[in-house]
Amino acid sequence: MADTTTDDLTRQVLDAYARTPGPRLRELLESLTRHLHAFAVETKLTTQEWRAGIDFLTATGHKCDRERQEFVLLSDVLGLSSLVEEINAAPGATESTVLGPFYVPDAPVRANGEQIGRPQDGSPTLVHGVVTDLAGTPLPGATVDVWQGSGNGLYDTQDPDQPRFNLRGIFVADAEGRYEFRTVRPASYPIPTDGPVGGLLRAAHRNHWRAAHIHAIVSASGHRQVTTHVFDSQNPYLHSDAVFGVKDSLVRDFRPAGPADPPDVTYVTEMNFALAPAI
Repeated sequence: MADTTTDDLTRQVLDAYARTPGPRLRELLESLTRHLHAFAVETKLTTQEWRAGIDFLTATGHKCDRERQEFVLLSDVLGLSSLVEEINAAPGATESTVLGPFYVPDAPVRANGEQIGRPQDGSPTLVHGVVTDLAGTPLPGATVDVWQGSGNGLYDTQDPDQPRFNLRGIFVADAEGRYEFRTVRPASYPIPTDGPVGGLLRAAHRNHWRAAHIHAIVSASGHRQVTTHVFDSQNPYLHSDAVFGVKDSLVRDFRPAGPADPPDVTYVTEMNFALAPAI
């Protein structure tokens, strides 16, 4: 019998998946097999490197818990999260970007205009805008689920000194599609580097800072949900964001508050959201 070649082995694995009943699952498994095997062949992957990869993925899993998703962080720093968002973007809608590892479901629903942070979290800021469809028609009842880190660079889930759901909240658009909330001007922060993803960044001599931003998930009945950010135009990390999440359309000026603005805020920014119809 002739010696088995790398191509033979790849064909054997592909044949094993040939009877997968779900066509999409079969497509994904076959494509993954081809690309994974090609990677190993192209790089002449050693047994020691394969073992190190297994250990790295194992350590990544061990770092995950209810409040931190190290695999999402890994996907982010590899650019995969941003790539998937780009592939699935809805033309004409607000651009999407990464979810990040610190999203927490079930944030409290808050009244429009309510404050979500504390004085020690940063400079008081008003964020407002309108949620519409692609034609510009307001979407009453749309929800804007927001979260961000404090000025110390930590989310509430990382910081025992912050109360639960600090700098988080869900806001419901009014009859004209308008929403607003009081928060703090976002600050740059380092992504967590105390886990295996941090080790990867150090080994590659890569930047580990995120451009200052506010997260938002925007939803409305009959429309496609979008996961996005509001970035600060004055931030120095806009062109070197560690997770490749910055898009020009999501960058906004945080202007100084003026006489016509509420007296309890220092900065004001406007962010409108446009949602595509559901598929």
